[in-house]
This record gives sequence, structure tokens and C-alpha cells, in this order.
Amino acid sequence: MPLYALIVITIFVEVFRRFVLSYSSIWAEEIARYAFIYVSWIGASAAIKERAHIRIDVILPFIGERTRGVVMIVGDLVTIVLAVVAFWWSLETVLTSIKFGSVTHGLRISLAWFLAAVPLGFAMMFFRLIQAIIRDFRAVRSGQPIYRGKKLFD
Repeated sequence: MPLYALIVITIFVEVFRRFVLSYSSIWAEEIARYAFIYVSWIGASAAIKERAHIRIDVILPFIGERTRGVVMIVGDLVTIVLAVVAFWWSLETVLTSIKFGSVTHGLRISLAWFLAAVPLGFAMMFFRLIQAIIRDFRAVRSGQPIYRGKKLFD
């Protein structure tokens, strides 16, 4: 929520400055952009927790609860592999930025702080996936229905 507020306030102030005061800053657009990147990656982790991420679930209504749980666990395991690979590659980008001392154009802050949003997001997704697998495994083992998450439209 604070990052959303930062985005809205920064954009509002910048629009006011640009159209009313005929003056704009270099850094405002960067602040909003990088805050949005962090919001997106934190949101991806939250989506995994709530099962709100994009998935193809056409066959899920036609299979039994136990099979559905196994399918969801396998899907989460595949997503963990993706998260680990993406974490590794994105971490390399952050380390390269630190090595060469890259800075942002307007803020003149180390670019590594903003590039770190990607590996941080994948690390958070990894831990949320582990939590989801444990939750689903317990549900399958006890014969309970798996957590289906919140639906967008009901």
C-alpha cells in the first residue's frame, strides 16, 4: 500500500508541476516506475499465496479432488523450477550492476537497488510456492478439498 501511495502522489505532483508550473523533474518518473516494479513483484508473490495467478484450469472441474490436488502440487513444483532459474539469472544482473557501478539516470542511485526487485520477487514466490505445496499436500493427505483461492468473477 505505501508503494501505491508513493506512485499516486508522485504522479499527481509531477502532473501538477508539469502543467501548472511548467516545470518537471527528471527523478519523479523514475520513482514511480521503480515503485511500480516493486509493487508488481510483491503482487506476484501475493497472487501465488491466494491462487490468483494466471493458470489454465480447464480440466480441474472434471477431475476428482485428490487428483486436482496432485495436479496443483505438480504445477507448483514446475513453477518452483522456473522461479529458481529466474532468480539465478536475475541475481546475475544485479551483481553485474554492482560490479560496474551502474546508476539510474535521474536519481543517480545504484541501479542494483531497483534491479533487486526481480530476484526478491522470485525469492518471495519460491517461499509462497513452498507454503502452497505444504498446504495442498496436507489437504490431499487428509482428504480435504484443496485451497482454490479467490475467484475474480462469481
